[in-house]
Amino acid sequence: MSIAQYIYVFLELMMFFKYIFWVLYRIWFYILVALPILILFPILLVSIAKETWYPFFFKLARLWAKFILIGMGFAYTIKREQTPEKHKSYMFIANHTSMVDIMLMLVSIKNPFVFVGKAELAKIPLFGFFYKRTCILVDRNSAKSRQAVFLRAQRRLKSGLSICIFPEGGVPEEHIELDEFKDGAFRLAINHQIPIVPITFADNKKRFSYTFFSGGPGKMRVKMHKFISTEGLTTKETRLLNERSRAIVLCQLEIFNT
Repeated sequence: MSIAQYIYVFLELMMFFKYIFWVLYRIWFYILVALPILILFPILLVSIAKETWYPFFFKLARLWAKFILIGMGFAYTIKREQTPEKHKSYMFIANHTSMVDIMLMLVSIKNPFVFVGKAELAKIPLFGFFYKRTCILVDRNSAKSRQAVFLRAQRRLKSGLSICIFPEGGVPEEHIELDEFKDGAFRLAINHQIPIVPITFADNKKRFSYTFFSGGPGKMRVKMHKFISTEGLTTKETRLLNERSRAIVLCQLEIFNT
């Protein structure tokens, strides 16, 4: 064989092993997701038996998230311009690009919060069992379901918890840096006069996107921005609050990418 043919065979082998790595890496992720749940299953069941015990469940969820991120080889760094106060409620929002956004959000925030998330995730074996019992589920194709979110979130906020929403309403196409934000999170924050906490995730799409043959260990950067007060605002200003929050996250993404 000629040198060119040897190089071609070598490159083909490298690509083959790369695909094998990606397959094994995805399998490893699901093992890390399931293993702590299986081991802690009895304790987790007890922790969700009463709503008042949710803060204990939240601490276990944070340990679960750290276990996964470290096990996947993700070195995350969190920079905070402002830190949430204990026993105060907030509306946490962030850009959404990866399956590990949930884990990264959990390790970034110590205040117990409840996710508002897609109802479809409740179908995931084992994970879905706890997901549907601890999160506020929404079917975005159902107006009735979207309205019910406000009532459930209201109850959680009154109990002293915070809320977390990915305001893009889903994961955008690969070529979209940041999709338009839906108004729900901002309307809810105004109604309850709680601060918005914009958070920017960098590198998540690169580390572990929804594209199967992609990803790998490496850094994950998180920036928690200064809180945006909703005090005195009315629902008429929902769109302005939405645009301001999105501009903060988009600007930070541009800084991360330079």
